[in-house]
Amino acid sequence: MEIVPANLLDLNALRKLERESFERDAWPLFDLMAVLTFPDVIRLKAVEDRSMIGFVAGDPRPRDGWGWIATIAVDPRFRRRGVATALLHECERRLGVPKSRLTVRFSNDAAIQMYGRQGYATIDVWKSYYSDGEDAMVMEKTL
Repeated sequence: MEIVPANLLDLNALRKLERESFERDAWPLFDLMAVLTFPDVIRLKAVEDRSMIGFVAGDPRPRDGWGWIATIAVDPRFRRRGVATALLHECERRLGVPKSRLTVRFSNDAAIQMYGRQGYATIDVWKSYYSDGEDAMVMEKTL
């Protein structure tokens, strides 16, 4: 596996990955195009055998002193192999800010545990954040 920058040519692969990873919360086409083209967004893909197996996007906010991990997804066939952790670490490294934040569904135990192992801690709860009314944990890590 290698981690390389993603671009607009990855749109179809990213759409597929989003649908497989986030049934209820997959980003719409416009948002995917934006994350692949907006300046200053860090967009990385994990590739194996020339196929995208994971993706992460980060939004550095130097004025605020933190960056936002906007999304991280791994093809279900490649989960629990360190892909998400590798993507997360590389995105954090490129953010260039002292802290990183992200949101995660309360029911996503696997992600919450992984983020905890990587040094993230809950700093807030956003009530009814997701479209189905589920709350989100806001987690933060000092980089």
